[in-house]
Amino acid sequence: MSGDGMPDTCEFCEIVARRLPAEVIFETEATLAFFPLEPATRGHTMIIPKRHFETFLETSRTEVPLLGETALTLARALNAVLRPEGMNVITSAGEAASQSVMHMHIHLLPRWAGDAVGEIWPPKTPTPERILESVADDLREFCRTEGLEHRNPEQDKPHGQHHAVE
Repeated sequence: MSGDGMPDTCEFCEIVARRLPAEVIFETEATLAFFPLEPATRGHTMIIPKRHFETFLETSRTEVPLLGETALTLARALNAVLRPEGMNVITSAGEAASQSVMHMHIHLLPRWAGDAVGEIWPPKTPTPERILESVADDLREFCRTEGLEHRNPEQDKPHGQHHAVE
């Protein structure tokens, strides 16, 4: 760690500290937005918190609305200036999710039909309902979610009695 609490090897912390150059397009007290060195599309923008968090999973709850506000401001600006046909908002957590710089960041990716990015989702493969229900039950329990009976009328059925979509 350096004296300012930032990791010594974080490229994005170096940009925040002005030790590495970047094409900065927007800045607030808590966030910084710039173009990546190798943009995937015209207008591809990176948004980072100025404080170092490795992934969005570690990002503090106070930083999230600040990042969201910056993302919305810039997404609207990109939309007005470039008039893309669509836009992706992407953040990744960990190498398995294709995170290459271990500093939380959000990609704003203006999109056009036939652009170099292509499809970002694999072909659809149905997941058996019993697996979906099992994961949903585990998540509701972990989050202590209550009062969703009106949204999930089959939620109270024992496992194996749900309508299967296999």
